[in-house]
Formats: sequence, C-alpha cells, structure tokens
Amino acid sequence: MKLTYRSAQDEKAHYLYIQGDLIGDEVGPKLVEVVSDAIEEDTKNFVIDLSEVRYISSSGIGLLITMLTKMRNVGGEVYLTSPSDHVKKLLIITKLNNIFTVFDSVEEFQKKN
Repeated sequence: MKLTYRSAQDEKAHYLYIQGDLIGDEVGPKLVEVVSDAIEEDTKNFVIDLSEVRYISSSGIGLLITMLTKMRNVGGEVYLTSPSDHVKKLLIITKLNNIFTVFDSVEEFQKKN
C-alpha cells in the first residue's frame, strides 16, 4: 500500500500522520524533510501517528531512527502514537520501544505534555 502523509502543528508539537506501508521508499526523504522543516521552526516535540500504518520494513525503521536522531541532535524528541498490534510487536522485537516514547493516541500525548 502506497504511503501518504499529512502534517499539522499546534503549540505542543508538530504532528505527522502516516497512512500505508512505511518501507522507506521515495516518500522517505520527504518525511525526513518534514522533520528538518519542523526543526527550522524550532519545534521540540515531533509526533508520528502510526494508526494507519500496517507494515514497517527495516528501511522504515531506519527512517524512524533518522527522524529521531535529527530531533535529538537539536534537543527535541520524537513520539510515536497509536501503533497497531503488529507494529507494537515490531517495536518490542527491535527494542525500539525502549528508544521511542509510545502513546496510545495523539490525545494521550497532548494530555501528558
């Protein structure tokens, strides 16, 4: 399934809503660009909503780590929200659940931040 995305922003964070398979294809560099733009706008919290992502490949994992590294290099943080059960298992297997803070929903992130 082809990856599409949209982004939004409020006073708490920059939000990236991803739909489809996160496989690090030609859309990957555009997602990193969204993070770079957010950094230029002095954003410190970047939230990636995974509710509509059904599959993440190893390249997709690399993409998430690249985005996290970019944010942390400027004192920011990337949060993941709403992963499916399949994606949750992947985060546990790869130990990324220890690197990323994961929320059950965007609303939960907003309440806690």
